[in-house]
Amino acid sequence: MNRSDLISHLADLHPQLQIKDVESIVKEIIDALATTLSNGGRIEIRGFGSFKLNYRPPRIGRNPKTGERVTVPAKYVPHFKAGKELKDRVIKGVYSTTGNSNQSVV
Repeated sequence: MNRSDLISHLADLHPQLQIKDVESIVKEIIDALATTLSNGGRIEIRGFGSFKLNYRPPRIGRNPKTGERVTVPAKYVPHFKAGKELKDRVIKGVYSTTGNSNQSVV
Protein backbone atom coordinates (compact mmCIF):
# COMPACT_ATOMS: atom_id res chain seq x y z
CA MET A 1 0.00 0.00 0.00
CA ASN A 2 1.36 3.40 -0.92
CA ARG A 3 0.24 6.89 0.11
CA SER A 4 -2.41 7.24 -2.62
CA ASP A 5 -3.83 3.78 -1.78
CA LEU A 6 -4.06 4.80 1.88
CA ILE A 7 -5.81 8.05 0.97
CA SER A 8 -8.30 6.23 -1.26
CA HIS A 9 -8.99 3.61 1.40
CA LEU A 10 -9.56 6.21 4.12
CA ALA A 11 -11.80 8.26 1.81
CA ASP A 12 -13.87 5.13 1.13
CA LEU A 13 -14.17 4.41 4.87
CA HIS A 14 -15.20 8.00 5.63
CA PRO A 15 -17.40 9.25 2.78
CA GLN A 16 -18.26 12.41 4.74
CA LEU A 17 -14.67 13.60 4.15
CA GLN A 18 -13.49 15.01 0.85
CA ILE A 19 -10.38 13.52 -0.74
CA LYS A 20 -8.56 16.87 -0.30
CA ASP A 21 -9.20 16.68 3.45
CA VAL A 22 -7.99 13.08 3.68
CA GLU A 23 -4.85 13.99 1.69
CA SER A 24 -4.19 16.86 4.08
CA ILE A 25 -4.67 14.64 7.15
CA VAL A 26 -2.33 11.93 5.85
CA LYS A 27 0.27 14.56 4.90
CA GLU A 28 0.12 16.16 8.36
CA ILE A 29 0.51 12.79 10.11
CA ILE A 30 3.52 11.83 7.99
CA ASP A 31 5.06 15.29 8.47
CA ALA A 32 4.59 15.05 12.25
CA LEU A 33 6.25 11.61 12.30
CA ALA A 34 9.18 12.83 10.17
CA THR A 35 9.63 15.98 12.27
CA THR A 36 9.66 13.99 15.50
CA LEU A 37 12.28 11.59 14.16
CA SER A 38 14.41 14.37 12.67
CA ASN A 39 14.44 16.07 16.10
CA GLY A 40 15.74 12.86 17.69
CA GLY A 41 12.40 11.79 19.16
CA ARG A 42 10.82 8.37 19.40
CA ILE A 43 7.38 7.43 18.07
CA GLU A 44 5.26 4.68 19.58
CA ILE A 45 1.92 3.62 18.16
CA ARG A 46 0.38 1.04 20.49
CA GLY A 47 -0.56 -2.17 18.74
CA PHE A 48 1.43 -1.19 15.65
CA GLY A 49 5.05 -0.54 16.56
CA SER A 50 7.67 2.07 17.29
CA PHE A 51 10.10 4.19 15.32
CA LYS A 52 13.40 5.37 16.72
CA LEU A 53 16.82 6.43 15.48
CA ASN A 54 19.74 4.01 15.48
CA TYR A 55 23.27 5.40 15.56
CA ARG A 56 25.75 4.01 13.04
CA PRO A 57 29.35 4.85 13.93
CA PRO A 58 31.85 5.98 11.30
CA ARG A 59 33.57 3.21 9.36
CA ILE A 60 35.82 2.47 6.45
CA GLY A 61 33.94 1.18 3.41
CA ARG A 62 34.87 0.33 -0.14
CA ASN A 63 33.72 1.83 -3.41
CA PRO A 64 32.26 -1.23 -5.18
CA LYS A 65 33.23 0.07 -8.61
CA THR A 66 36.89 0.90 -7.96
CA GLY A 67 37.62 -1.01 -4.73
CA GLU A 68 39.01 2.22 -3.25
CA ARG A 69 38.70 2.66 0.53
CA VAL A 70 36.18 5.32 1.50
CA THR A 71 35.43 6.88 4.88
CA VAL A 72 31.73 6.57 5.70
CA PRO A 73 30.68 9.19 8.29
CA ALA A 74 28.61 8.49 11.38
CA LYS A 75 24.88 8.84 10.93
CA TYR A 76 21.48 8.21 12.46
CA VAL A 77 19.05 5.99 10.57
CA PRO A 78 15.34 5.41 11.26
CA HIS A 79 14.46 1.98 12.66
CA PHE A 80 11.00 0.39 12.96
CA LYS A 81 10.18 -2.30 15.48
CA ALA A 82 6.81 -4.01 15.00
CA GLY A 83 4.57 -4.35 18.05
CA LYS A 84 3.25 -7.67 19.32
CA GLU A 85 -0.28 -7.12 17.98
CA LEU A 86 1.04 -6.33 14.48
CA LYS A 87 3.33 -9.36 14.53
CA ASP A 88 0.44 -11.60 15.57
CA ARG A 89 -1.85 -10.21 12.84
CA VAL A 90 0.83 -10.68 10.18
CA ILE A 91 1.53 -14.26 11.24
CA LYS A 92 -2.19 -15.07 11.38
CA GLY A 93 -2.77 -13.42 7.99
CA VAL A 94 0.15 -15.13 6.26
CA TYR A 95 -0.82 -18.60 7.40
CA SER A 96 -4.58 -18.19 6.91
CA THR A 97 -4.57 -16.85 3.35
CA THR A 98 -3.56 -18.62 0.19
CA GLY A 99 -4.18 -15.71 -2.19
CA ASN A 100 -2.09 -12.67 -3.00
CA SER A 101 -0.29 -11.58 0.18
CA ASN A 102 0.71 -8.21 -1.33
CA GLN A 103 -2.81 -6.83 -0.92
CA SER A 104 -3.36 -4.97 2.32
CA VAL A 105 -6.34 -3.62 4.16
CA VAL A 106 -6.08 -0.91 6.80
